[in-house]
Amino acid sequence: MNNDKDFLGTEPVGKLLMKLALPTVAAQIINMLYNIVDRIYIGHIPKVGALALTGVGVCMPLIMIVAAFAALVSNGGAPRSTIFMGKGDIKSAEKTLGNCFSLQIIVSLVLTAVLLLWNRDFLLAFGASENTIEYAVSYMNIYAVGTIFVQLTLGMNAFITAQGFAKIGMLSVLIGAVTNIVLDPIFIFGFHMGVRGAALATILSQALSCIWVLSFLFGKKTFLKIRPCNFKLQGKIILPSLALGLSIFIMQASESIISVCFNSSLLKYGGDIAVGAMTILTSVMQFAMLPLQGLGQGAQPIISYNYGARNTARVKAAFKLLLKTSLTYSTFLWICVMIFPKAFAALFTPDTQLLDFTGNALRIYMAVMFMFGIQIACQMTFNSLGKAAASIVVAVMRKFVLLIPLIYIMPAILRNNQTIAVYMAEPIADVIAVTFTAILFFFQFKKALNSIEQR
Repeated sequence: MNNDKDFLGTEPVGKLLMKLALPTVAAQIINMLYNIVDRIYIGHIPKVGALALTGVGVCMPLIMIVAAFAALVSNGGAPRSTIFMGKGDIKSAEKTLGNCFSLQIIVSLVLTAVLLLWNRDFLLAFGASENTIEYAVSYMNIYAVGTIFVQLTLGMNAFITAQGFAKIGMLSVLIGAVTNIVLDPIFIFGFHMGVRGAALATILSQALSCIWVLSFLFGKKTFLKIRPCNFKLQGKIILPSLALGLSIFIMQASESIISVCFNSSLLKYGGDIAVGAMTILTSVMQFAMLPLQGLGQGAQPIISYNYGARNTARVKAAFKLLLKTSLTYSTFLWICVMIFPKAFAALFTPDTQLLDFTGNALRIYMAVMFMFGIQIACQMTFNSLGKAAASIVVAVMRKFVLLIPLIYIMPAILRNNQTIAVYMAEPIADVIAVTFTAILFFFQFKKALNSIEQR
């Protein structure tokens, strides 16, 4: 481990991005296993697997909201702490860390109470049917208890990665994921707990990850340490962090709103099988989104640190490399999905009817996935530069301005196959959103670099 705080500003950009991005991409892929492994095991529960999978799929909007609140605090606070490090202001960097830690505990307690009291009402509104509601409630009642572990693991791990400790960040996730993979079959099949066993395995795994993350940030090897003297919330510290994290929050929380819109429309036009397919489609979409976000998180410390240090050449080099890598990955995965859609669907269900339906829907839903490399690279760079407004505009445009209206407009246009029309909303929204993001980024990135050159 490198104990030189300036390595983010001195090591070759290509070597540095590889060193930081490989562990963060691995961490995102491992993190993806938390939910996907649950769904794979649940989908294979004898006799009731397809219905149980659909029930747990309806829980995803609530799980996304929990993760979104972690991102609201940490994905704004972590880049700001790195920018402060680039400026040599370690005191402000640690104040940011301490304030974010306090706020995440408060948010966790509120979310736990809300989920325990009203999860059934939420789940019914989010697309659960009388056939699937009991599976959804059984999963969510247990998952809600572990909210604080999820919040602190996801939130505080961002501060480990932001300092350049990418391998430590990866280990934080790896510990939980391996535990989850081991415990899932024991609880689901060995103890015959079904979906409740999947939820219990998940929160116990997150608890282990949480212990690891906090022991590092309270320990001696970290550059920025969690100190009790920084726990008192200060407006000048926490409000700019929340403003910057708001775009990621919108991006993730809107996924839950979109999931509700998709589920309610699909239940209307296609029934439980269409909602079950959507659970698989969103799972496969994570194969694209999470590694791309991992690449962005790997580049974030480099871009933020050098932006704070006013080194425009390294900021440009890091972004260009991030864009090339992201586009290469998104194009490769798109080709695989287009050629082998049923192979991806088969990971989640042995049900022949659901498999055939999902294979067709997957090609439509992910038709322009190759463009995602541009979208995520630009949005993560906005965040790394501390450009809250631009990042929020990009997030709102894709989800609220485009995708949600299209979910309801498309079935009115294609009346002969309204279920497929709902799935088509995704690629149409993505084409417009990526074009908009690329144009906005071109002007904003140039403006941001000119501002630090002039200073």
